[in-house]
Amino acid sequence: MKRILLTLALSTGFFSVAQISSAGEWLGNNDLKGNPYILASDEHMELTKQSIAAYNESDVEKELSFYSDEMVERTKEFSTNWHSELKKVTNEPWAMIPVQIKGSERVHMLVWSSESREWNNGSTQKLNLMEVFMFDKDKKIDGFAQWRSYDSKNEFGLPAGGKFYGKKDNEHTGKKLVFSNRGEVEAIESLIENYNKMDGAACQEFFAEDAVFDTYDGQRIEMTDGFFDSYFVNFESIKWKAYGIVPLKIENTDPESGVLVTATEKRVSKDGTIWEKEMVEQFYFNLDGKIQYVEQWVRDKNK
Repeated sequence: MKRILLTLALSTGFFSVAQISSAGEWLGNNDLKGNPYILASDEHMELTKQSIAAYNESDVEKELSFYSDEMVERTKEFSTNWHSELKKVTNEPWAMIPVQIKGSERVHMLVWSSESREWNNGSTQKLNLMEVFMFDKDKKIDGFAQWRSYDSKNEFGLPAGGKFYGKKDNEHTGKKLVFSNRGEVEAIESLIENYNKMDGAACQEFFAEDAVFDTYDGQRIEMTDGFFDSYFVNFESIKWKAYGIVPLKIENTDPESGVLVTATEKRVSKDGTIWEKEMVEQFYFNLDGKIQYVEQWVRDKNK
C-alpha cells in the first residue's frame, strides 16, 4: 500500500522540486534595470580558461586573440609591458560562473582565483582575485574588472604595514600605517611650485592659522599670516626639489596625516650667500586638510 501511494505521489507531482531558472537582479540605471540573472553557456567558461592559459604562458598574441578589436586596442600595450616585466605568472581559478542579464546578449564570466607573480627584478607577489570577463555577442572579451585580496605574507601591495610607535607610548602605539589620500601629495607639489616662485600669499594658503615649524637648527617658528612674505624678501632665488613624497596615517584613526618629504633645496640670498642642503621634512595635515606642523632635518648636500 505504501508503495502504491508513493508511486501516485511522484506521478502527480506531489513531491515536485521547484526549478529555478533565474535569480538576482540587475540594478544598473538602464533599460535592463530590474531584470534577473540567468546562467549562460559554458562555452564562455572554456574560452576564459583558454585565455587564462595564454596569460599563464605569457603569450600576449594568443591572449589578445580572445579579445574584441576595441579591447585589443585598449590593452595591447599594457599587456605587452606587463608580461615583459614578469619572469613567471600563474593564475589558478577555483570557481567560474557564466551569467547574463535576462534580455541582454552580453555574458559576464565570474572567476575566482589565486595568482602568484614573480618579476624579473626578483619581487614576488601572491593574491586572491575576483574577476569579471565580459563577453560580447560574438563571444569576444570586450571588458574586464578585477578585485583583489593580498596574501598576508605578501612582499608588497598590502593595504597596511609598518608600525607606529610615537615619541611616547599612547593609545595608537603598535598600530599599522596606511597611505593617506586626501590630496596631500598634490598640496605638497603645489606648495613647492609656489615656494619656488616665492609667492608668499599662495604658500600661506596651505597652512593652518596657528601652524608651527621646528627647523633643523632648533628654532620654532610660528607661521602666522605674512610669514612667507617676510621670509622671501631675503632671497634672490629659491629652488626646492622633492625626490620623495609619502603621505601616511595611522590605521583606524581620524584623517589627520603625516607626509614625509625628502628633497634638496638651494637658497641664494640677496647678499650672494648660498645655502644648499638635503632635507627630510614631516608635514602634518590636520582634519581640515591644512598643514598644522612641520619638523625638519638637514645635512650638507652630497657632491
